[in-house]
Amino acid sequence: MEYSLRKVNREFDDSAKFYFNVLKTKYQLILRKDVEITNIMKIKYNNLYTHFVLTTLNREPVLPEKNRSRIEKYITGIVKNNLSKLYAIYANPEHVHFLVSRSPDISETELATIVADSSERFINENKLAIGKFAWQQSASAFSVSKSEVDR
Repeated sequence: MEYSLRKVNREFDDSAKFYFNVLKTKYQLILRKDVEITNIMKIKYNNLYTHFVLTTLNREPVLPEKNRSRIEKYITGIVKNNLSKLYAIYANPEHVHFLVSRSPDISETELATIVADSSERFINENKLAIGKFAWQQSASAFSVSKSEVDR
């Protein structure tokens, strides 16, 4: 497949299109099926640090302090099992912060989803929250520079 960019007009056709914002100018990514990609470049190393924030449903403070350490250890294991490295974590009663360097094989969305789904199941199975536990359906992810990681 060959990828090409062109400015977007107000008139759109029905073909598959993806949109993104670059310097406040809209562009359109058009997938052309007449060219096949034979070599896909694989990233073996990256230096990407991401600060994630998962928030409890309705931002309710349902994670008791006495269970904080157990939840943090579980999330640490999830991150490690997904070939990423955890640098910091803190579970507040209504949200959890964690800082990781991700494997190039996993996207931010994939890692956040795995951590959220697994930890939600773990918290409910072990009754670590007040009532039935759930995360919000969205999370936050912020890029962090290497110089800030060591602080």
